[in-house]
Amino acid sequence: MTTFDKREEAFEKRFAIDEELKFKAEARRNRLLGLWAAEKLGLAGDAATAYAKETVASAFAEGGEKAVVARLTSDLSAKGITEDAVRAHMTELLAQAIVQVKAGA
Repeated sequence: MTTFDKREEAFEKRFAIDEELKFKAEARRNRLLGLWAAEKLGLAGDAATAYAKETVASAFAEGGEKAVVARLTSDLSAKGITEDAVRAHMTELLAQAIVQVKAGA
């Protein structure tokens, strides 16, 4: 195996690790966002946990981030929470989720 081959393999491994981190961080962010929305909707305990799981699942089943934003905006509009507020909180929680995933939490 040449030096070039070794470098290429290392880059491929790093890319795979980065993609896995991104996936885990986005799923964690969606869970945290679901818990936040559940709190705003007055849900607690098992109901809040179930809502957060549904939020994560909606990202997979319905089309990613857009589906999550659409669902939460729809659910929270009666509480006066706008799409911009959901997106802003989503951005904040992504940074938090990345830290948690890197820490192995």
